[in-house]
Amino acid sequence: MTYLQPAEIEHVEDFGDFIVKSPSSYHAAAEITRRLKAVGFSQVCESDPMTASPGGYFFIRDGAVMAWFIPEGVAASSFRIVGCHTDSPGLKIKPSGSSTTADGWGQIDVELYGGLLLNSWLDREIGFAGRIIDRAGNEHLVTTGPIARIPQLAIHLDREINSDGLKLDRQKHMQPIWMLGSDQTIFDHLAELAGLDSADEIVGHDLVSFATEKPARFGANEEFFAAGRQDNLSSVHAGLVAMEKIAKAASADSTDAAPTDAASTDAVTTKAADLSLSDIAVFAAFDHEEVGSSTRSGASGPILETVLRRLAAALGKDEDGYHRMLATTTCISADAGHFVHPNYAERHDPNNHPMPGAGPMLKLNANQRYASDAVGTALWNRVCEAAGISHQAFVSNNSVPCGSTIGPLTATRLGITTVDVGIGLLSMHSAREMSHVKDHLAMSQVLEEYWKGA
Repeated sequence: MTYLQPAEIEHVEDFGDFIVKSPSSYHAAAEITRRLKAVGFSQVCESDPMTASPGGYFFIRDGAVMAWFIPEGVAASSFRIVGCHTDSPGLKIKPSGSSTTADGWGQIDVELYGGLLLNSWLDREIGFAGRIIDRAGNEHLVTTGPIARIPQLAIHLDREINSDGLKLDRQKHMQPIWMLGSDQTIFDHLAELAGLDSADEIVGHDLVSFATEKPARFGANEEFFAAGRQDNLSSVHAGLVAMEKIAKAASADSTDAAPTDAASTDAVTTKAADLSLSDIAVFAAFDHEEVGSSTRSGASGPILETVLRRLAAALGKDEDGYHRMLATTTCISADAGHFVHPNYAERHDPNNHPMPGAGPMLKLNANQRYASDAVGTALWNRVCEAAGISHQAFVSNNSVPCGSTIGPLTATRLGITTVDVGIGLLSMHSAREMSHVKDHLAMSQVLEEYWKGA
């Protein structure tokens, strides 16, 4: 039997709340910044001069957040970076918004964002969330309720589906229904949610789908966790909680302050005296990983490099000094991995079967689809040992190529030691993914230990 600790349950419940508050990358960025402010971080403007004063700072760019913590009384010589991403595969509303069929069905016009499992979006209630820009240039975050559904064709009208398999046309079969008739458009509805006078006020939008079912624990001992967007909010939340604990431990009165949320309850057990930060802790939550990262807020863009360069300059480093800092800088690229699937074990490496509850995994690939190498592996093993966390490895079956992460992009752009890791999932890129409760807290504890200097 699997016995869960109260801290593990508390952590995953906080994760579930984070998911609910983060139906889009823009909402995730807003929730990250809200929580960072609650533990004393200061929001800065990218156009303002960079400061090297001790403390926590962040800025938000679209659906990405760059945050860093400068330790007190330490001449930081390098950066310790945790990289992750806020976006997930789904349906994105097209410029046309919505349309009506000849039979009177009102449908939302969508295109497909990232490598989603198409069938997982069938027969479930769907919401849409993201940002809209009004004529005055103001940004509004909006979230609908469960307003749409993609109904599957009944078996009576497709008798061969169970023998021949489900075949979905990405254009024809993936348009959700949301109303009867054409009394209003989806933009009318969104304008009302944003408090705008009419849909004409909307001049830009980035709106994506989310599964409206609430996160839930299940299993004989409720040890499994089901929710959408675990790839990669699992890493975002783990890093966020670790950074919250770092900030609280560094605060002079952290041991006396009452926790501000569920994720912070065990932060007060970390004494400030135990904190041994010697480097600048950087939390890089990128956007657009699921579509290649080649955007201004993605890992292929300059956003992280710009932050590091400006911090080095604020510390008095010249160009040579900046590159000397990079020479000892490391990055943990945190993104979800795969458990062995009990019904498809042959799709996995025959001698490597990562299991739920056995700890976060090191992700390895000979062709550098993951950035992990021997040096990064040694770093990961050392940090896990210091944190007292069990861990495991993931490597693909040679006949089933793996995906990739922000790790190789970061390593290539900055030339720094980078290691790819993450918790395991089943049903990755589904509208509702599955993980193990124990792995979430374990991942956060390892990232905290990494930032503390292990």
